[in-house]
This record gives sequence, C-alpha cells and structure tokens, in this order.
Amino acid sequence: MTPALLAITLLLGVTMCYIAVCAASPFGNCRKCRGMGHALKTDRRGRLKRGKDCRRCQATGKRIRIGRWLYNRAARIHRAGTTN
Repeated sequence: MTPALLAITLLLGVTMCYIAVCAASPFGNCRKCRGMGHALKTDRRGRLKRGKDCRRCQATGKRIRIGRWLYNRAARIHRAGTTN
C-alpha cells in the first residue's frame, strides 16, 4: 500500500468517525467551562465556590459540534432553495 493511499484511507476513516459522532451526539461539552455551565472560584480560605455563569454556552454546559452546525446550515439552505 502506498503512503498516499494509506493517508487517504486514514483521513477518510477519521472523517467518517467524526460524522458518526456528530450524528449520535450533536452536542459536546463547552470548552470554556468544561461542561459545568459556570466557572469555579476559590474563597479566601481556598475552598471552591460557584463562579459566574458561562457566557459562551449560556450556563447549559453544552455547545453544538462544528460538524453538526455545518450540517444544519447546509440542510437549512437546501430546504430554503427547494420550496414550492
């Protein structure tokens, strides 16, 4: 197997796995708050406290995956272009 064919096969496999992940679980954890929905602060004694709500995910702790966002956008454009 040539290196180019191996690289193409590997990239195709990774892409198909990412498509399967986007279809099975369209939402992933927010990268800023790590899925908690808020930041963690420490008080003066060093104990953890709940901080402010995450602005990126609006305190849900979830975000839409990039692949799913692209699919939704393409489906919306297709639906808008094929109406009767």
